[in-house]
Amino acid sequence: MVVGVDAGATSTRCVVADLDGVVLGRGTAGGANRNSSGGEVSASLTAALGAALQALDRTKVSCGVLGAAGSAGAGRAAFRATATRAWADAGLAGELVTVTDLEVAYAAGTAEPDGVLLLAGTGALAALFAAGQLSRRSDGYGWLLGDEGSAVWIAVRALRAVLAALDGRGEPTSLLDAACHHFAVPDLLQLAGDHGGEPELLQSARDHSGVPDLQESRDHAGLRGEDVAQGLIAATFAVAPAALGGFAPAVSAAAERGDRVAGRICAAAADRLLHTFDSVGPPPGAAVVLAGSVLLSPGAVSRAVRAGLLARTAATPRTALDGAAGAAGLAIARITGAPVPPVVHARLTHAPDRG
Repeated sequence: MVVGVDAGATSTRCVVADLDGVVLGRGTAGGANRNSSGGEVSASLTAALGAALQALDRTKVSCGVLGAAGSAGAGRAAFRATATRAWADAGLAGELVTVTDLEVAYAAGTAEPDGVLLLAGTGALAALFAAGQLSRRSDGYGWLLGDEGSAVWIAVRALRAVLAALDGRGEPTSLLDAACHHFAVPDLLQLAGDHGGEPELLQSARDHSGVPDLQESRDHAGLRGEDVAQGLIAATFAVAPAALGGFAPAVSAAAERGDRVAGRICAAAADRLLHTFDSVGPPPGAAVVLAGSVLLSPGAVSRAVRAGLLARTAATPRTALDGAAGAAGLAIARITGAPVPPVVHARLTHAPDRG
């Protein structure tokens, strides 16, 4: 048997399979990115491995490939040490291989050795593969320094827009209500009730699209947007940076409903992702694999990126739905010494057999 692990910023997934690509076990646990997940990375890896292997004979595991975000460069040695400890704690003695999340995501989308991975989930980047090896990458520098177009990037810009709307620097946006709901912060209507105001006046101040006129709301209820702003600040700083990405779907939904602010944020995210794709210099005819929640979920960003890729490549991109299965495919290839056959890849990843 082989083991594949995809340790992401918000979740860790594990797949156990045989050499024919038949999945025998699955396990999940919390995030395992040392830069943005918080908590103990080794504990997440051990939990995911244990869940996937609980009904299986662990002595039959010949090889495992563990991939993780944040495990390149300076993080490589640290992740290797952490993975080795988790591997031993899970009672495994087979060969252990550690790679980045890029290899496993690309392998989840295709068995072809040449192509480009465009990823936008908690983080965002593009990676060029040649002869099965990562040859070039662009972005993927983490929530603080990069990851342009990622879920966290979208959420942070939406929250900035909400705060700007509250203090008068920006235009009104329905993202205010969405943010208060998502982060469980009392909004202006709730605060009006708490302070003896008249919520119906606040409701009447909303324009035809449901966006509140904040200044009129404050005038009627005697409230300051600072109350809501400080609540949002406290709530968002209380969670790990990776968790902020959970607000991105609400931003996409607001854009779909016609919110101008949300629409601009989603359009900017798509532009950044396409620019990142262009930056790795994709060769003509190369396979393109999409990964991450932002690109694999319906919405304004995914739609714009797919249209941009189609215009650039004249081909429909493939999708990486299961990074852990991609890691298991890499483990199979390591044992057999040959690329994973298309039929085995399709069985392993539940994707159409492109062979």
